[in-house]
Amino acid sequence: MESIEKKLKEHMDDSGKTSYPDFDRLWDSIQQGEMRSMGNDSRRVRPMRGRKAAVIVGLSVALLATPVYAAIAYDWTGILSNKTGVQSAMDKGLGQTIEQSVTRNGVTLTLHTAFTDENRTLLLYSLDPGQSREGKSISYKSIGLRDSEGKTIEGHYTQQWNPDLGVFQGYFESDWVVTGSTADVEFMIEDIRYIDDGVQQIAFDPNNPKTQEFPIQKDGIGSVTVQSFDQSEGKVLLKSSITFTDHELQKWSWIRIQALNGNNEIIKEVKSPVFGTPGETGEYNSQQIYELIQLNGEGNHYVLAYDREVAHVNGKWGINVTLSKKQLESGTFKENLNIPLKQLPGGTEISEMIVTPTQIRLILTHQEKFTRVPYQNYQLDVDGTLLDGGEWYVEGNTNKTELRFEMGMLDVNSIANKPIDLIAKHRVDENLGNKIPIRLMNISNDRQSMTTDYEGYPVTWTYYKKDNNLYVESVSSESEFGGVNQTYYLDGTKRNFGTPAIVAFHGDGNNKRMDLFKDFDRDELEIYVWMYSTEKPEDELRVELTKGK
Repeated sequence: MESIEKKLKEHMDDSGKTSYPDFDRLWDSIQQGEMRSMGNDSRRVRPMRGRKAAVIVGLSVALLATPVYAAIAYDWTGILSNKTGVQSAMDKGLGQTIEQSVTRNGVTLTLHTAFTDENRTLLLYSLDPGQSREGKSISYKSIGLRDSEGKTIEGHYTQQWNPDLGVFQGYFESDWVVTGSTADVEFMIEDIRYIDDGVQQIAFDPNNPKTQEFPIQKDGIGSVTVQSFDQSEGKVLLKSSITFTDHELQKWSWIRIQALNGNNEIIKEVKSPVFGTPGETGEYNSQQIYELIQLNGEGNHYVLAYDREVAHVNGKWGINVTLSKKQLESGTFKENLNIPLKQLPGGTEISEMIVTPTQIRLILTHQEKFTRVPYQNYQLDVDGTLLDGGEWYVEGNTNKTELRFEMGMLDVNSIANKPIDLIAKHRVDENLGNKIPIRLMNISNDRQSMTTDYEGYPVTWTYYKKDNNLYVESVSSESEFGGVNQTYYLDGTKRNFGTPAIVAFHGDGNNKRMDLFKDFDRDELEIYVWMYSTEKPEDELRVELTKGK
């Protein structure tokens, strides 16, 4: 994923926050059999906003040659920009110094420092590609940990190129924690891909409403299919779908349509794009929204841009190490809370708080499976100091959710004596739809619209046929209406669900949705809402976790 992260980071630097799929909504689709695989961990890897790392000058050759001091030749602040708890622990001299290297085929992997506590395991590493480096970035067939029994320990990684040292610096992070005080593991990577930019011209016409398909048959890409959909206020939605001749490419490449003007400059999207949503049969789907007038500029042209492999180094690089919690034991504590949250659905309670020098973790349990905590933003108020956090789904446990907060510069040893409150903001609730149908009449290739009252909210339905498929769009002028999750029609007692044709996000202020019903040949239809959401951006929940001393 590193190359994708790097590309996304570059895009974020240019155009703001890059969007990820709404995994809640994708899950709903999976439940209805509309999507066969997610192919992505719901916790998601976050791109890093890092500054260029620089070597600290003035160290003697002898000092650099001493393993215990070698780590200070690296500046990790860029790569750890959103891991402030780890950076703080490092500044305080915490963490387990490892400084072990292995060289294969001219490439050297070095494991520098480990941070192992009751919340997570995070390893700092560097990779020196030597003379073999080509392209702009690298990725791996696999990277991670193996325990003493050979079992793979899952996680994610982020890395960036340090041009001063000629190495890639990165971290590997996992929710896995050591059972007991120590554990023997192997940190390893397998097969290195050297990656550069690939570009293929496509003769896309943004004014053509029909589906446009372009064969690529190069660099592992089979074809790209692009559709355009008119949006409000002169905007157009481009939906692209990529098929592959090499399915490994889909796992690590970032692929997107680029609109270029007559000066070969990239035309920016007007809203955050979404890349890499998995399709029903394994295709790679994306959506981008532009101003139509910009796309019609003189000299405009379109390309398919992607990451391509330019070289490959086969091999396995493994470093055996005994991880220890000892360095981070000071200040670590657990506290059973068992605080019921009557304001939340599903019999939710805050069951436990785990505090380490790098992170505070709150464990929420639910009596009902798949209960979603209905807030967008989370903070901890630690005696007046606010820590920003986020929601993490616990793989394999549908009755549990976690909230995680980086410690930042807080002194962990004083946390136990301070009052701590949880603050949750911007409530979004999901609701089952009613049994009242919305009747679509005189369905044709022409766009038709009507407005109905749905649960007290005005909802405008726009429907039309395109390429023998029926599209049903919904939108509301009321900002408190969060959007229709999914629609369906009845065939006897069987529910036939539409496939979500655009990826939507809770809390982004946009409640427009669009469902696709394939191979539709009727001229009228009664549809029903499966679920819809409502939003309260100003809603705030504050829960006292500890009183302090």
